[in-house]
Amino acid sequence: MEIPVKINVKTTIDDQETFELTVFGRYFQKDQASYLQYEEVLEEGMVRTIVKTSQDEALILRSGPLKMRLPFQLNRKLRGSYELAFGTFETTTKTRKLVYSYDNGSGHISILYDFAMQGTPAGTYHLEISFQEEQK
Repeated sequence: MEIPVKINVKTTIDDQETFELTVFGRYFQKDQASYLQYEEVLEEGMVRTIVKTSQDEALILRSGPLKMRLPFQLNRKLRGSYELAFGTFETTTKTRKLVYSYDNGSGHISILYDFAMQGTPAGTYHLEISFQEEQK
């Protein structure tokens, strides 16, 4: 069953820069995982994002003019990819903290990770996603 939700995505880089986004999307559970889906309008076009979380791992998939695959697993360094019109970049994430909770129509995902692109450190990122069921 898909639940319509209001989603707030906040990304903080090295405790200095913060980006925030509020969108509407859908939340659902399948097998042992939870999924959040939403769409974002960028200059390049519509980007669809899926955030999959399970017990001790998470995965962010983006598709459209910007394609991204970012895997997260606590205390592990994992490879991902970031694809733009002019090329694909290899990324790595090393997850320091991964917390997921869902209760009574609202949820929270918090991921603290070191991010690198093409082997070059790009900073420590703190991704916080909170969502709650839309009130009818």
